Amino acid sequence: MKKFFLFSALLIAMASVLSASAEEDLFVPMEYTASIDEVQEVFIDVRDRRIDVLLSNDDRIHVDYFVSSKEGYNIDIADGCLSIIGRNNKAWMDFIGMKPAEENRRILLRMPEMLLRSISLKTTNADIRIHEAFSAGEISLSSNGGNILFENLDAGKSITLDAKNGDIKGSIIGGWDDFSIYCETKKGECNLPSEKVRGEKMLSVNANNGDVAIEFVSR
Repeated sequence: MKKFFLFSALLIAMASVLSASAEEDLFVPMEYTASIDEVQEVFIDVRDRRIDVLLSNDDRIHVDYFVSSKEGYNIDIADGCLSIIGRNNKAWMDFIGMKPAEENRRILLRMPEMLLRSISLKTTNADIRIHEAFSAGEISLSSNGGNILFENLDAGKSITLDAKNGDIKGSIIGGWDDFSIYCETKKGECNLPSEKVRGEKMLSVNANNGDVAIEFVSR
């Protein structure tokens, strides 16, 4: 009987902690804005966050996101690079239970039409979605546990796409002969060769447990 009461008390205590944690972990919408004169590179490295990229309706860069008392981002511009890095101060018990609502696990990057030196987006357990065309010298997209979906990627030098347990699908501006292609896939269908050389630009694709479907389109 004593063991039963001790176990019941432990369950009640854990429920109280989790309930209090949920009440404190309220998400608030935020926006970060930067001038295009400040930024030549964009670097995002987050976990469990979907990344969406759209064109902005002005000449500034906008980042829309949600923060709570336990989850947020370090956002900074240094040497022309806008970096967004996920951070959290969760205790082990905070990882028990339900995830935050989907709308709170999203980063919306809105950029004007501009030529970046590089853009690198990395996440886990969520998609990367490029909804409109953008240009950069070097483009790198990586998702561990999500899809990489894009429209009209325009790279001056290279494109690197890496997905695990997710598909890689979209269109790239340029011709077939413009790219040297290096593609490695496991457990999925692919419309690219494993290797093709003699292109001025590089396309590197790595997909593990997902399909690859990429088409080349004219500008």
